[in-house]
Amino acid sequence: MPPRGSDWPLPPHSPDPETPDMPSIIVLDTLSPDGLSLLESAKQHGISYEVRTGLSGTALRDALAAHDGAICRSGVKITADSLAGNHRLKAIVRAGVGTDNIDKEAATRQGIVVMNTPAGNTVSTAEHAFALLLAVSRNIAAADASLRDHKWDRNKFMGAQLAGKTLGIVGMGRIGQAVAERARAFDMRVIGFDPFLSPDRAGELGVELVDTVRGMLPHVDYLTVHTPLTDETRHLIGMKELDVLKPGVRLVNCARGGIYDEQALVEGLKRGVIGGVALDVFEKEPCTDSPLFGMPGVVVTPHLGASTEEAQSQVAVEGVGLLVDFLTTGAIRHAVNSSAIDPAALEGVRGFLDLAWRLGMLLAQLDAGQPRSCSIAYRGEVAARNTRLVTAAFAAGLLEGAIEDVNIVNAEMLLRERGIDLVEQSRTDPGAFSSVVAVDLVAGDSVHRAAGTLFGHSMPRIVQLEGQRLEAYLDGILLIFTHQDVPGIIGRVGTAFGQTGINIAQMTVGRSTPGGDAIGVLNLDQEPSAEAIAAVAACPGVRSARVVKLPPAGQLPSWLAAASASARAARRG
Repeated sequence: MPPRGSDWPLPPHSPDPETPDMPSIIVLDTLSPDGLSLLESAKQHGISYEVRTGLSGTALRDALAAHDGAICRSGVKITADSLAGNHRLKAIVRAGVGTDNIDKEAATRQGIVVMNTPAGNTVSTAEHAFALLLAVSRNIAAADASLRDHKWDRNKFMGAQLAGKTLGIVGMGRIGQAVAERARAFDMRVIGFDPFLSPDRAGELGVELVDTVRGMLPHVDYLTVHTPLTDETRHLIGMKELDVLKPGVRLVNCARGGIYDEQALVEGLKRGVIGGVALDVFEKEPCTDSPLFGMPGVVVTPHLGASTEEAQSQVAVEGVGLLVDFLTTGAIRHAVNSSAIDPAALEGVRGFLDLAWRLGMLLAQLDAGQPRSCSIAYRGEVAARNTRLVTAAFAAGLLEGAIEDVNIVNAEMLLRERGIDLVEQSRTDPGAFSSVVAVDLVAGDSVHRAAGTLFGHSMPRIVQLEGQRLEAYLDGILLIFTHQDVPGIIGRVGTAFGQTGINIAQMTVGRSTPGGDAIGVLNLDQEPSAEAIAAVAACPGVRSARVVKLPPAGQLPSWLAAASASARAARRG
């Protein structure tokens, strides 16, 4: 008997055992005919392929170890065990957006590039979200079921029109923007939240920006989410939010299960706070049983957002193209875990990539306002190196906490999509340090500035913050507080933290003139509680206090770790 999950007999396009050096691709999930046709055409480039769907366990591990590239959708789960001991596989392509079914950390450790196809299903997913929005407004599913049960009950299924209503959109990437365009065509008012959508781009879309999701909830008649599932977005609508939702609001989710707390949805429907729920995704999938299924005002579909012939054709063709290009030319596009960095170029800027990445994360946490533009300036020796890579690393850090799978390859593109300008400047004459990277972020009416340098080859340091010179470690938990430069400030801040059990590892203060404005940076051993931060902010002379969370010292972003590993391997070779 053939192994479970294999296609038997093997199709005629299986790899030829007599040509083991020929690059080969394994197709792990059902792919559209257009994608398979493109694979057939790849034979002229010396690439073979085979289709084996439904694999898991040992069968999947063995199959992956026998090929140079793999392409999948969401059905197969490529875990660390699936990749264990694999010395051949070079790239995995997800024909779609989400890569939750691929252990990217394990792939990165083994130097396997993971790519996705972010644009292929945009329109289909946006259309499905809007279809659900219409269906939950007009009771389409319930009315259909009633009529099929031979009942003609028009009064029971009174609906609501969309025109004149307010739609809230959380996440204004490609899909969120496509939904906004369709909502505007239906004469809806659109309110959006995205920490990296510029006001200018929002104006072009006809979207009113808000600073927080919670701030939009009392004002929207409909809410749809188009974000990844992260610690910040998990249960974005939960039990606490039921108290601030506009009564009768209808909720739509075609993004990721878990963004809405399904138990809270049940409770909200029972209370009458929520007027309708339309879900295409669930916290646990496949989902065939849920308390929501038997409730009025609920429309559900089995993860159909990208299930159109057009979308599946587009992601398959794009995915196969990515894989073939990589295997024939080494080109990397839409990578979610690594980047195409030449080892020689990496050697000269590795430390500055880490520095710029951390500066980006720092600026992103200094202001909750909507960014308008950002810039990066190089001075000294670094200006003569490959600063384009460093600029991309800064953009990746800026977007790190807001967008899924951001890296040095896609960061600048993601900024541009949101209407945020990124400007680079260089001057080779030295300043106070041999090399300095200075970054600015314009958010709302404020401009935030930071500058950093490297001590040695790999120790990033802040040397200027908000116009004040200082020196601080650029890692771990930081408390940044602005204050008046008067006696006793430092003691009061230390006492406030001491009373709440927070240990200060290092402290630095920058000021322009004695008695004037000053800024302090504390490196903390623990993340302070809201009460501890409030105690610091309440100290006389303290004007503001904000916590910034950065990676520990020495921890590189996954895309840089992968590139560094590849460079080391190249040197060994």
